[in-house]
Amino acid sequence: MIEAHTFRFLLTLATVILLAACSGGESNVASGNREGILYFGNGSEPQGLDPHVVTGVPEHFIIGALFEGLATKNPYTLEPEPGVAQSWDISEHGRVITFHINPRARWSNGESMTAADYVWSWQRLLSPALGSEYAYMLYPVKNARDFNKGAITDFAEVGVTALDDLTLQVTLDERTPYFIQLMDHYSTFAVHRPTIEKFGQMTDRYTPWTRVENMVSNGAFRLRDWQLYRRIEVEKSDTYWDRDNVKLNGIVFYPTENVVSEERMFRVGQLHYTGSVPLGKIPVYQEMADSPYRQAPYLGTYYYLLNTTRAPTDNLKVRQALSMAVDRDSLNKNVLKGTNLVAYSITPPDTLGYYPPKLFSHDVAGARRLLAEAGYPDGRGWPGLELTYNTSEDHRKIAVALQQMWKDALNIEVTLTNQEWKVYLDSITQMDFQIARRGWIGDYVDPNNFLDLFLSGGGNNNTGFADPRYDDLILRKAPQASTREARYAVFHEAETLLMEQMPIIPVFTYTSKHLIHPSVNGMPPNLMDWANFKYVWLDQDWRASEAGD
Repeated sequence: MIEAHTFRFLLTLATVILLAACSGGESNVASGNREGILYFGNGSEPQGLDPHVVTGVPEHFIIGALFEGLATKNPYTLEPEPGVAQSWDISEHGRVITFHINPRARWSNGESMTAADYVWSWQRLLSPALGSEYAYMLYPVKNARDFNKGAITDFAEVGVTALDDLTLQVTLDERTPYFIQLMDHYSTFAVHRPTIEKFGQMTDRYTPWTRVENMVSNGAFRLRDWQLYRRIEVEKSDTYWDRDNVKLNGIVFYPTENVVSEERMFRVGQLHYTGSVPLGKIPVYQEMADSPYRQAPYLGTYYYLLNTTRAPTDNLKVRQALSMAVDRDSLNKNVLKGTNLVAYSITPPDTLGYYPPKLFSHDVAGARRLLAEAGYPDGRGWPGLELTYNTSEDHRKIAVALQQMWKDALNIEVTLTNQEWKVYLDSITQMDFQIARRGWIGDYVDPNNFLDLFLSGGGNNNTGFADPRYDDLILRKAPQASTREARYAVFHEAETLLMEQMPIIPVFTYTSKHLIHPSVNGMPPNLMDWANFKYVWLDQDWRASEAGD
C-alpha cells in the first residue's frame, strides 16, 4: 500500500494540545489508560474511508479498526486467522477456496453478514467504472482481470459465488499461495450494499456513506466522530462477533503530519503511539534507558517514480544515469542516520526467502557516460527536471540530498516541488510529474505484492512502463510454477527485466520507527508493521508492572 508519512500537522491543534498539557490537566495517555482509549498518531488526514477507493497507510489503520475481512492477521505471527469467515477449505489442486461465514458476523446496524455481501462488494471493487487502484488484488480470481478491464461484462462469469447465505466459493485461475493473506487487505473487504446504494450508485466515489451518521461497518470498532484535519474517533462495536475479546473501548486517530509536533505530543503524554520519529531525534532515543523507541525490519521500499512518457525521463539512459548517480550508502549514513537498508530494486531482500537482482551500483563515471550518450554531456543542453514529493521534512531532506548528488555527479539542475498528500496522490494518479517520491508497503508477505505493481495498466503503476513479457511472467508463468524455487526464478527474471528498463529509482528498504508508550500492549513489532487493534490493551498499572520487573 502507498506509504504516506506526510508529517505536516495543523499548528493550531498542536498548540491547543500542548497548552492543555502545560496547564496541569490530565494527559491523554493518563485518561486513556484509565478509560481504555488509545491515542494514535496516524501520519496524515485520510484520503477517505471507503475500503475500495483509498490506497494509503493512514487509511489502512482506521479502516482496519472499522472493518474486518474474511480473514484477519495475527500481529505476532502474521499468520491468517478467522475473521468474517470462521474457516475455509482449499481444494487439493488449490484453485477452489470455500469460505464459511461466521453466523455471528454482523454489520454495525445489527444485520447479519452473508456470502452475498462479498459477491456484490467484489463486483463493486472490480467494476471498471469505480476505477479502484487496488482492483488487481483480486486478479487471481477466475475472470476477475477480464471483468475489470471490460473484456467481459457479465459478473456471473467471475469466479465468486454465494452457494448459500453462509458459504462463499472462490475459483482461482491458478493456485495462489498468498490468496488468504489478501482477505485481510481492506480492498477485499465487504461494504454494506443498502448504505452504498442509499447515497449513490455502486461505482460512485466519495459519497456521504462514509460520514459518521451514515457509515455501516463490520469491524471491532465503529465510527464515532470525524473532525477533518483534527481527529477521528472510533468506539468499541457492540455488534462485532468477537467483541468479548476486544479490550479497548476506543481509539483516537490524529493526523500527525508534522513529525516534530507528533514527537512533542508524545513527550507531553498526548499520544500513546507515533507514526514515525524525527530523524534527528532517533540517536537521542536510542541512547535512552528503557527507551520508548521501537525500530524493526519493515516490508517496504522507498523509491522514486520516473515518468517514462515525458522528456527527459523517457530516455532509458537518462533514467539509468540518475539512478547510478545516487550514493545510497552516503544517504543512509548521513541523512537517514543509518536506520534503513540501501535498495537497488523494488522487492525487499529476504521476502519469504526471495532476494532481488542487483544490476547496478553507485557509479559516477558510468552515470556521466550514460548521460552523455543520452545527449547531455556534462549536463549541457539539460532541459531541467522537477522532483515532486509529498510535504514532509524527512522527504525534503532526502530530495535535497539527491538534488545535490545529481548536481555534483552530472552537473544537472533538478527543482523540488512539495505537495499536500491529497494533491500529491492526484498528481501521481494522473502522471502529472517527471520524478515523484513513492513508498510501497507490502500488503502481504510475498514478492508478487511488489512486482505486480508494474503490470501494464495496473492501478498503482504510475510510470508508463508496460512490457508484455513482464506481464506474462507475473500473470501466467509465476502462478503456474510448480515449486517455490521455480516461482522465485520467474520473479527474479521479471525483476531483472524491470530494473533493466529502470522506471523507478529504488532508494532504501524501510525499517519501522515508532515511539510507543510502555502502557501499550498487544502491538508487537512485525515485518508488516501490522496492528490488529482487537489485540491491543492498555495497562493502567504499567508503572507498578515495571517496578515489579
